[in-house]
Amino acid sequence: MTGFPSHPDEVSGDWLAERLRQAGLLGDGRITAVRWEAIGTGQVGDSARFHLEYDPPGAGPATLAGKFPAADPTSRGTAAMLGLYAKEVRFYREIAPQLEVRVPATYAAEVSEDGGNFILLFEDLAPQRGGNQLEGCSIEDARHAIAQAAGIHAPSWRNPAILELDWLLPDPAATSQVRTLYPGAQALFRERYADTLEPEFMDICERLAANGTWMARSHPQVSLVHGDFRLDNMLFGIGNGAEPIAVLDWQTLGVGHPLTDIGYFLGCGIGDSLRRKHETELLDLYCDEMTRRGVPLTRGEIWRDYVLGALHGVSTAVFSAAFVERTPRGDANFLSMARGACALALEHGSLQLLEEG
Repeated sequence: MTGFPSHPDEVSGDWLAERLRQAGLLGDGRITAVRWEAIGTGQVGDSARFHLEYDPPGAGPATLAGKFPAADPTSRGTAAMLGLYAKEVRFYREIAPQLEVRVPATYAAEVSEDGGNFILLFEDLAPQRGGNQLEGCSIEDARHAIAQAAGIHAPSWRNPAILELDWLLPDPAATSQVRTLYPGAQALFRERYADTLEPEFMDICERLAANGTWMARSHPQVSLVHGDFRLDNMLFGIGNGAEPIAVLDWQTLGVGHPLTDIGYFLGCGIGDSLRRKHETELLDLYCDEMTRRGVPLTRGEIWRDYVLGALHGVSTAVFSAAFVERTPRGDANFLSMARGACALALEHGSLQLLEEG
């Protein structure tokens, strides 16, 4: 027993009422009915929207959002092995208030000791437009995302109060396991997508999997890194356009180089066409946003780390495809990520930079 609900079916009106009272959102009223529906497209966690009725009517928020362990045992096992659920819970508990990034207000953040069960209860940011990896985005959306990235990176930039939190540091055992499993993941990726992914892009995937420098790389402790900074983990126009963007899904949070997020977003995140047209503008915007927040940067200073950051998109597509539940949308998603990241890597010579050290 975990002492908290870890599936939407287990969430009761009494439990929700207690959390809302603690948040100052419910006085003497009571919740008389709860129903839920699945939302989102996450593959290592399942999300739901709760619809609430009250006595008296309107005593509290009409809807809430919740996040739970994935129903699929493969996805759930991968998340537990890598500590993803515990990391996201602790992000909302300890770090979110220190950053300049818009995230949903959190009313519950609980995780089991073994990291296999959790619950997050949030404000519902609807109505909004969920980012969609397969549909891409506008340049306006991309600009908002870049500004949010700076809101993550600048407050944590060489900040020991954040970067020295022991639960954020890489777990040597998990890192070793990922390195051990990665060649097998690439073999599965090749078997699954060799007839679909362009040969020049599959070659990038193959070369990265065989690259000893990449597999043995250390992580510079410069700032927080979201780790999966792409459109599926963003909401746009929240509250009927009252706010431009919010960033979700902090399970892959870590310490590293901030340009990993930028190379990942411009590579596997927004699509190659938009990236090619607006790459210079978006990199300059990132430097301007970081400088405005007290971390002066120029495009020349960030270029190398940006180009290397694209490789994170390649490896994430390969590894995730092997170790989360396979779905048709998942296949399309991983191919989209690989295409964008490999295109950036191929255009700018990411593997050559990596081999140069």
